[in-house]
Amino acid sequence: MKDIVLPTAHAIKFLALLVLAMMMLVEAAINPAHAQSLESAGSADVLYCQKRKLGYWFYCSKPRPKDDEETESASNAPPPSAAERLGAVTRQLRELKARAILDPSEENVTAYIRFQREQLDRASLFSDVWQRAIWQQPDLDYTLQRPVSTLAKRQWQDSRNGARDNVMANLGKRYGLFYFFAQSCGACEVMSPIVKSVSKRWKLTVRAISTDGGPSRHFPKYTVETGQRAKMGLEPKITPVLVLWDALKNRPIPIGYGILSADELQDRIFLLTSKEAGHDF
Repeated sequence: MKDIVLPTAHAIKFLALLVLAMMMLVEAAINPAHAQSLESAGSADVLYCQKRKLGYWFYCSKPRPKDDEETESASNAPPPSAAERLGAVTRQLRELKARAILDPSEENVTAYIRFQREQLDRASLFSDVWQRAIWQQPDLDYTLQRPVSTLAKRQWQDSRNGARDNVMANLGKRYGLFYFFAQSCGACEVMSPIVKSVSKRWKLTVRAISTDGGPSRHFPKYTVETGQRAKMGLEPKITPVLVLWDALKNRPIPIGYGILSADELQDRIFLLTSKEAGHDF
């Protein structure tokens, strides 16, 4: 009986390749077009996705087509609002500025200057239209309430001073002044004659109170403080201080701290006693 010769590993591998090749030939014979497309697709995938690694620019897997609903929703998306558009302009301006500062090449600096100039032109146009609108809409013109030109401002100031003087002339019937001073206070030496002059002109009663017990040559009939500032809610260590006292409502009205001119002192009294907040500013 002859010995049986077993096939070697190389022979087995050869036989497997031969069988595979025969199957591919049969498939090609049955559907040549399909075989050609498989061969072409396989070679393209290997070339682009494996050998050259161009997956970022070529689809290694076929993308899913967008649904009709997704396409329709994208086309019907609302346009950006004005605030969003302005925010985009601001972000772009900041980005161009940062780029020009961090990398000051001629290209970056020029791009920033051009974009900034566009926004300056836009701001100038806005300012021009703003001014024209104010000229044609008197209810928008604040200068009719508080003039800025020399001639109109002088007329407005004269009229306001007349109204202030009328209020001050009758002020002594209801109000008096508390004047807190200190002998060691240099600012009080400046403020004391101003307080005395205004009170004398408008016949206001002044009660001078010494916070350190020292005298005042302008107010010889002073009294020493015994906690009046704390009761009025005033700052404890600041002099001079002026407080208007409302005898009708029995309440203090702080006027101010430090040195005030006579005109400013009268203006503050006028505003605090006859004008509501927001009606004269």
